[in-house]
Amino acid sequence: MCGVWATIARGLKQLTGNVLCMIILFTDFGVYDPYVGQMHAVLAQRAPGIQVIDLCHHVPNFDIKAGAYLLAALVQELPHDAICVGVVDPGVGGRRDAIMVRADGRWFVGPDNGLFAIVMRRPRDVTSYRIDWRPAALSNSFHGRDLFAPVAAMLAQGTLPASTSEHLPMDTKHWPDDWDAVIYIDHYGNAITGLRASNIDIGTVLELGDTPVHYARTFSEVPPGQPFWYGNSFGLLEIAMNQDHAAQKLEISHGDRVRIRSAG
Repeated sequence: MCGVWATIARGLKQLTGNVLCMIILFTDFGVYDPYVGQMHAVLAQRAPGIQVIDLCHHVPNFDIKAGAYLLAALVQELPHDAICVGVVDPGVGGRRDAIMVRADGRWFVGPDNGLFAIVMRRPRDVTSYRIDWRPAALSNSFHGRDLFAPVAAMLAQGTLPASTSEHLPMDTKHWPDDWDAVIYIDHYGNAITGLRASNIDIGTVLELGDTPVHYARTFSEVPPGQPFWYGNSFGLLEIAMNQDHAAQKLEISHGDRVRIRSAG
């Protein structure tokens, strides 16, 4: 084993010895089908005692790019020793690689299709690896259960699966650092964009169709039913209404672009 792998392995064993690490699941599987449960079953069998957290299972179906921006925003709240299994994988069973990414102490395990692209841009220390290990039985259509969950379990227990270091992941240089599109609509009807709110002046006015949307700090600062935008709890620009469903009232759909203009 090369020196860098040995160092990583020692670090992993120290973490798991102190029961500090956890496995995070981030998918487009939804919660009504059996897929998330099957992944939990594999993790419980292969990494007993390791905590498994369901971060999000409602990434817009098949939307790798939306998932990439959402995951990059959510990762700041994850423990630095977390192992995130990310599966938005319409190309499962095809030619795309399987990868592990180590970014500022966290691991990300999943398909090499761009899902980890934004996560990989922002850390100080990041390396990616192609996963060469394969289970004895690998289905054509469920690598989340058969490949990515077992790899995460190995990492959680301080074991490094066979991998090729310094893998160059899929090219997503054409993706902007901030994306002016709606990437997620929550059950309240709030429309989350791929824009980091810290990069947007509070005097900015958003345009959605014929409706101008102004900034407010939080819901209680506007009357019920009035649209506004604000910086949400994980740092993204979000369009909302106080006690109402902004996506329905403003006819916002996942993927819609947001036009930005100055208040002046």
